Amino acid sequence: MLGLQWGDEGKGKVVDVLTPRYDVITRFQGGPNAGHTLEFNNIKHVLHTIPSGIFRADKINIIGNGVVIDPCIFKKEIDSLLKLGFDLKKTLLISKKAHLILPTHRLLDAASEAAKGVDKIGSTLKGIGPAYRDKVGRDGLRVGDILNNFEEKYKARVKLHTDQLTKYYHFDYEEALSDYEKEWFEGIETIKQFQLIDSETVINKLIDSGKSIIAEGAQGTMLDIDFGSYPFVTSSNTITAGACTGLGVAPNKIGRVYGIFKAYCTRVGSGPFPTELNDATGQKLRDVGHEFGSTTGRPRRCGWLDLVALKYAIMIDGVTELIMMKADVLDDFDSIKVCTKYKINGELTEDFPHELDGSEEPIYESLPGWNKALTGVTSENDFPVELSNYIKYIETKLHVPISIVSVGPNRSQTIERGL
Repeated sequence: MLGLQWGDEGKGKVVDVLTPRYDVITRFQGGPNAGHTLEFNNIKHVLHTIPSGIFRADKINIIGNGVVIDPCIFKKEIDSLLKLGFDLKKTLLISKKAHLILPTHRLLDAASEAAKGVDKIGSTLKGIGPAYRDKVGRDGLRVGDILNNFEEKYKARVKLHTDQLTKYYHFDYEEALSDYEKEWFEGIETIKQFQLIDSETVINKLIDSGKSIIAEGAQGTMLDIDFGSYPFVTSSNTITAGACTGLGVAPNKIGRVYGIFKAYCTRVGSGPFPTELNDATGQKLRDVGHEFGSTTGRPRRCGWLDLVALKYAIMIDGVTELIMMKADVLDDFDSIKVCTKYKINGELTEDFPHELDGSEEPIYESLPGWNKALTGVTSENDFPVELSNYIKYIETKLHVPISIVSVGPNRSQTIERGL
């Protein structure tokens, strides 16, 4: 289950809705730079590390090896869920191979962004990039290390990082590190209270025993480290293939691929965004859609639906069915535009280019809006004809069926179409 745009597509809500059909819910990549928002019983919940199936007491939730965990943020999530009465000790399992975000990773993230100046990536400053950099550089610290010579391993990594902060970035770190370490080690103690597992073995045994598993992606396809709008991307593989490496499952074990997209587009942070609207229409999308980052609180950039990028994401991910979120945000538009091509150097193309550099001119087609509130709709039979036509138009262009349409933030505002 993947986001097909630049993240923030509403993945948390969809996982929560689909969870009753699955036995196991997993996270396979990313870290607390993800913010998955779920709303039910008029309460909003934001999860950063824990899989979105945690609110279902009869389900197993697994944090896979591809995830990077900040113990501080993890502890805060656990504490907030305990206050709500959720007993997580039996339902949440953590891979020993998942990497830890160290206090110094956060400091390195801040120092690196500051050094880039106007060319900064737009990092969430959660230490994600430096943690993945250490993983690839074979200098990472993993959850399983907690169980063996942990203090010695931790000190060695911190020494390496503080040398970088001092010699390369000239960054004053001592006070911030001291403040953060206390909270961080409290988070480590929280992690120790959970079942630490060889997740790849556990997951494959669950599959072999007939259990159904849903893999919950974080961020979005257009932020994938290999296939996204590089270098303005995240530090992990957000695509379907990332579920294989982030959980330890073979490609032939993948079944359905749910691709989630908004009925329009948003992006947080820096980077190219071909259909961005820096006008009253863009502001209206932001206001009506409450488009502010669930992790950072930053205003999201808004624009029309981009079928060039969406078609590319579907190809990369092998999407078998689409889920359209936030259709209700378009309730009050007389006309809705959809980008079907880019004009690049005077040439029209439907292919996503090697690099977006801001010179791409989006070519739009217009469809009539429905000018009717969708939030009370409970069946596809009640859809305005214009919404039905919008859905059919997208399905025809993308050659993939739309199985779910979301018309509001609550669990109940989810309309299934032959799922």
